[in-house]
Amino acid sequence: MKHHGSMRGLFGLGLSVLALVANSTQMGAQEARSEAAAEVSEIVAGATEYMVPMRDGIELATNVFLPEGDGPFPTVLQRTPYQKDGRMYATVNKRYTSAGYALVVQDVRGMFRSEGEYRPFQDDREDGFDSVSWIGEQSWCDGNIGMSGASAMGITANLAATMNPPGLKAAYVVVAPQSMFDQSTFINGVFKEADVGNWLRRQGAGDRAAELQARPIMDDEWREFDLIHFIDRIDIPMYNIAGWYDIFLQGGINNFVQLQNEGREGARGNQKLLVGPFGHGNLSGDLGYGRDGSMIAGFAEELRWFDHWLKGMDNGIMEEPPVKYFMMASARKDARSEANEYKTGDNWPPAHTPTRLYLADGGGLARNAPKAEGSSASFTFDPADPVPTLGGANLTLDRGPMDQREVGDRTDYLRYQTEPLTEDVVIAGPVSMELWASTDGPDTDFMVKLVDVYPDGYEALLLDSPFRTRYRKGRNPEDVEMMTPGEPALLDINLWSTAITFEKGHRIAVHVTSSNSPRFEINPNNGDLPRPGEQETRIAENTVHHDSSHASAIVLPVVLPDASMIADPTTAEGESAAQ
Repeated sequence: MKHHGSMRGLFGLGLSVLALVANSTQMGAQEARSEAAAEVSEIVAGATEYMVPMRDGIELATNVFLPEGDGPFPTVLQRTPYQKDGRMYATVNKRYTSAGYALVVQDVRGMFRSEGEYRPFQDDREDGFDSVSWIGEQSWCDGNIGMSGASAMGITANLAATMNPPGLKAAYVVVAPQSMFDQSTFINGVFKEADVGNWLRRQGAGDRAAELQARPIMDDEWREFDLIHFIDRIDIPMYNIAGWYDIFLQGGINNFVQLQNEGREGARGNQKLLVGPFGHGNLSGDLGYGRDGSMIAGFAEELRWFDHWLKGMDNGIMEEPPVKYFMMASARKDARSEANEYKTGDNWPPAHTPTRLYLADGGGLARNAPKAEGSSASFTFDPADPVPTLGGANLTLDRGPMDQREVGDRTDYLRYQTEPLTEDVVIAGPVSMELWASTDGPDTDFMVKLVDVYPDGYEALLLDSPFRTRYRKGRNPEDVEMMTPGEPALLDINLWSTAITFEKGHRIAVHVTSSNSPRFEINPNNGDLPRPGEQETRIAENTVHHDSSHASAIVLPVVLPDASMIADPTTAEGESAAQ
């Protein structure tokens, strides 16, 4: 059954981000939409479809699932690019309707049965506002509306919330970024080729991939729709879910921290954060965290959250600590440590001391700064022979704490590690790398990994991040500065956050190289930006410095169980248990 309405969007669900990978069309955007729409000839069982008009007259296909009874009902909306008539909604809707909620699921603009041009996330602020407004006008809605969803659906929820549509009272967002520019599309100026490029092509927006890759500098178009420029307008309670191995890990954390501590009146103090040991899909490798390692676990508190904020139930959820995070530890599937457990906190990050471990000559990682002059390690970076991607925060590739020994003994891959730890080292919070590096050309990339080395040699990848040297001073047009060949420069690399116990007998390791393919685009080393197709490249001689004048160090958030929050991390120094 199809109806035409006035204005207002809907609610959806999205228990599986694997839909991202399943959607693997390679067609153009409009061709993809028309063919997809033709294939969706039947509305999912139990739904009534409405064509909801947006402010420009474009109508978006919207499914409504209602509970039994006369209503009106509190309503949950999800806006999805993955097809509102997916078979899972025939059963998933009952999770909401049986709890007394109307569920609304909408195809975003240009996808499946919705009209218009698909421009990923560019229209979702206004379309989100119009959709929520329409819901509030319907007789079956009691005026209490929430938004929910994972990944792309979480992004559409975040963007709608920046518009403060009438009736939107709360949101439950699972694995979504704060910045499409610097967390989703690029990391430190390096394009996420495998995830962003492949995802856009599978969404039928392949032309958009090349357009985005060519825009690593902040511009007006990024400012028009990127959440980070509008997050201060959000005025509702939000529950953010993040994963330690997820592609949007830092976004969920940042959203919580900003809204909880600096948000508007309706947002400040009303946020929740859960960070689990999962990725954007099932983890690969020999480590595992049982049920806690599934992103689906992130939805466990969703209905409690909405019961409180949409139904007014006093269910105790707001009396519980605002932060719940998983402290990882040794996690071999056949011998998982008991130190793997959830912890709670009043804010993020927990109390800690930023502690430097310095790269040392000969591949050491030491608590004391180097005293020698001239210590360094050089390697040849050939764009035609990149280091292969092995795990990490991936969407379309194998993900998680995979064994970096599989990289092999490459001459362009540097390993630094402590001696076996004589006691546990517990970290929780932001991790960064102060890398002194040089190159013999105008520009290159460096890749840094934080690794937990097991007693048997397994090199479990925890965090990794690329860095393009020309952006060492920032990503605005005036910040770009090429390297002076042979001159060391300090690269301040944000590796995002983690929480892990490096157990006694393990080693803490830092790996440094200049490529990670196909996850990231490959720098041609000649000053040109990477682009699709054949491109002239040059072989670069890259150097990592670790002497008294150029002390490269990983900065770890070593937890102090009895300490108060560290207000000024630049003045807080500590020592690790690395011997």
